[in-house]
Amino acid sequence: MAWFFTQQNIIGDSHIITGENAKHISKVLRMREGEELTLVTPDKTQCLCRILKIDQDSVTVEINSKSPCLNEPSVCITLYQALVKGDKMDFIIQKCVELGVGRIVPMISARCVSRPDPKSLLKKQERWQKIALGAAMQSRRGIIPEVCPCVSFEQAAELTKENDKTIIFYEMGGSRIGDILSTASDTPLKNIGMFIGSEGGFEQSEVELVTRSGGCAATLGKRILRAETAPLAALSVIMYQTGNFDL
Repeated sequence: MAWFFTQQNIIGDSHIITGENAKHISKVLRMREGEELTLVTPDKTQCLCRILKIDQDSVTVEINSKSPCLNEPSVCITLYQALVKGDKMDFIIQKCVELGVGRIVPMISARCVSRPDPKSLLKKQERWQKIALGAAMQSRRGIIPEVCPCVSFEQAAELTKENDKTIIFYEMGGSRIGDILSTASDTPLKNIGMFIGSEGGFEQSEVELVTRSGGCAATLGKRILRAETAPLAALSVIMYQTGNFDL
């Protein structure tokens, strides 16, 4: 069933869809009156809808049922991702959204080769947010993860103060993810941050900056993963360790 997000909570038994969603329904999916779709509201309410009318710029739907969207993980994971070359960032964002990341903070670390100017970064952020939206629709998320403006590594390290636990993945070694998460307090973790480097990894000084702020250095094993593989592996392990993979 087609899955869409609306920017407002739905009150009543009908709703009018406009903008890109309406175009996607009528022109891309070529849906017809009587077909069903799902709308997810900002308060994570999942609405089962039936199309009543399709106009040139809008789609009117009838709300058949409402229920809480249960597709979100129990933890909000923020990925602090150093910029990588080419279109690798597109891939990372798409796949991490599918895997359940809650927020993505692009950053420029010491070994980043990719260093776009502010104007280019703004355009990239807009594209990355569209990629996140598409991935959230495809994977039936309850939210659209935010792709934040690009920041410096130091700014990213400062942002970690809002996390219950922060992990920086370092190719020179560190603790096992399971051990780091098991040392947490009895209170369930709600916010976890994970730092992933660019093709060149992190400087030792960057790792020390994060650990001085309460973060932990972690390893992903004996093999060195590519920059676009590491965030997917790390996120998958954290999801499993926190009980968010039903395996």
